[in-house]
Amino acid sequence: MAWFKRDKAPGAADKKVKVPEGLLTKCVSCKENLLTKDLEKNINVCPKCGHHYRISARQRIDLLLDPGSFTEYDAAMTSVDVLDFKDSKSYKDRIQQAVAKGGSRDAVICGEGAIEGIPVQMAVFDFSFMGGSMGSVVGEKITRAIERGIEKRTPVIIISASGGARMQESILSLMQMAKTSAALAKLKELGLPYISILTDPTTGGVTASFSMLGDINMAEPKALIGFAGPRVIEQTIRQKLPEGFQRAEYLLDHGMVDVIVERKDMRASLARILSMLYRG
Repeated sequence: MAWFKRDKAPGAADKKVKVPEGLLTKCVSCKENLLTKDLEKNINVCPKCGHHYRISARQRIDLLLDPGSFTEYDAAMTSVDVLDFKDSKSYKDRIQQAVAKGGSRDAVICGEGAIEGIPVQMAVFDFSFMGGSMGSVVGEKITRAIERGIEKRTPVIIISASGGARMQESILSLMQMAKTSAALAKLKELGLPYISILTDPTTGGVTASFSMLGDINMAEPKALIGFAGPRVIEQTIRQKLPEGFQRAEYLLDHGMVDVIVERKDMRASLARILSMLYRG
């Protein structure tokens, strides 16, 4: 009964289509295969489900500020290993490796610029530098940015993306919570606006200090925002946490965040808020 059998074309079963590396990106949320260039063109937001991928500090600056208006300050500041800290590797080596990546010399970039002509002081976290962790340099740079806002009578914007306080600096890192918060209190006394933008993730000591002290607390969709991790909280209170706990939408419903804004609308929203809160 071989008459109904058909021979396969030579090599057809073994032929595989090779997709060039980096051509496609599989969305971590909706699992859709996306052209990487289309994802990048859409400012790293999935065009299918709206998932907001992390972007670099430099990309955020370019996205939010008027072209050519940004002047960076304190760019040369970098952390030192004053405690001679070592876990699986020395803190000194971790700093050198983070700097070698080429993003910045520490986990925040600070400077001044303008949004629709309105002058602002801006601090933007660089999550690629040790997970955006807050050490003494981060606290000092943010404090200086706030003090420039006080001196020049301009609004301050801080865009957070951080794993929290940097354990390699111990108490020196935790002290930055009080220092930055005290500087913001002086800004508030003068009636100058402070806008906090929380992106994925904003956690730990950063959340417990300046990130939640904004006159307006803004967040990107589904950003992870919290202090301790969900597992630690569940073990402490011995209860199952609700669905979506520590996501921006949950915090909006419970009054911890004022507004959730998609990345493409963030610049226009900032311009509108600043025009209402600031009289230069």
